[in-house]
Amino acid sequence: MSRKERIEAMLAENPKDAFLRFAMAKEHEKEGADAGARKIYEQLLQDQPEYVGTYYHLGKTLERLNEPAEAWKIYSEGIKITRRLGEKHAMSELAGARLELGDEDDFE
Repeated sequence: MSRKERIEAMLAENPKDAFLRFAMAKEHEKEGADAGARKIYEQLLQDQPEYVGTYYHLGKTLERLNEPAEAWKIYSEGIKITRRLGEKHAMSELAGARLELGDEDDFE
């Protein structure tokens, strides 16, 4: 049984488990299935917006899908959440990723 199949089996028992959902999105990324990863990340953020690692990985997925404005928006949302939660390391990573894309004038 592959890693992806094991994750699918565990998700069947625990469909809302954030870690398993995140792991499944990463499996999609490994396969080059960024559209599938995007869908999982977006659903995860909708259900659990405080699962902060999702913002960075969704942003990077959006960049690979050539959607830099959407990536910038996701990084910005993540920065707000991480600031509120006091997650300084995650906030720094999101700020760095956003800075690489440009500034507000480029996307707003």
